[in-house]
Amino acid sequence: MLEAPKANRARFITFEGGEGVGKSTQVKRLLQNLQRHAIEVVRTREPGGTPKAEAIRSFILQGRSESWGAGAEAVLFAAARLDHVNQLIAPNLANGTWVLSDRFHDSTRAYQGLTGGVDDKLIDALESLALDGHAPDLTIMLDMDPVAAFKRVADRAVEDGLALTGDRFEKEELDWHIRLRDGFLAIARNNPERCVVISAAQHEDALEAAIWEVVRQRFPELLRGSQA
Repeated sequence: MLEAPKANRARFITFEGGEGVGKSTQVKRLLQNLQRHAIEVVRTREPGGTPKAEAIRSFILQGRSESWGAGAEAVLFAAARLDHVNQLIAPNLANGTWVLSDRFHDSTRAYQGLTGGVDDKLIDALESLALDGHAPDLTIMLDMDPVAAFKRVADRAVEDGLALTGDRFEKEELDWHIRLRDGFLAIARNNPERCVVISAAQHEDALEAAIWEVVRQRFPELLRGSQA
């Protein structure tokens, strides 16, 4: 087993993108790749990651907050994120453990802001409050044609028996998914120093390799003393 690079600070990596692009699978694969390099790392998700945040996640994804509007939902997501940062993300980073998150603050900006119409000033204020200085070091933005992604979501729902019970965001119409994609790509364009867009329209193994290459280039300390 390789010796972990203790002298280097822990990194915070987030995965973003529309529905059906394969974020959860690739988060797991990156976790395994990092562990193979003796990096202490935890995997989490948003909304969620802590008991309080998971309760908010369930409330929103079941559609119980939909009638409140996108602004109120943005506030709920920020509340969940604040607890997530304080209870899980910040302590792990402080202890030298890397953190991988399946979605983070960019999702609120894309879903409730750019797609849902919530004012940028409110999104900015909630973001500042919830992150408390813990912005990601790297955001992997997985991109895919919404038509193909929409079909992938539908196929997965049928396979899993969730055609009638999938979460409310997966049930949105194709036009909504197209606008969501545009929103994520706009975020990436506005944050080139943090965001890297990678096509998700490739085999899972090829996508894993592309993500790992980005991580290797961004954090070369990973491979010091390694032949991998």
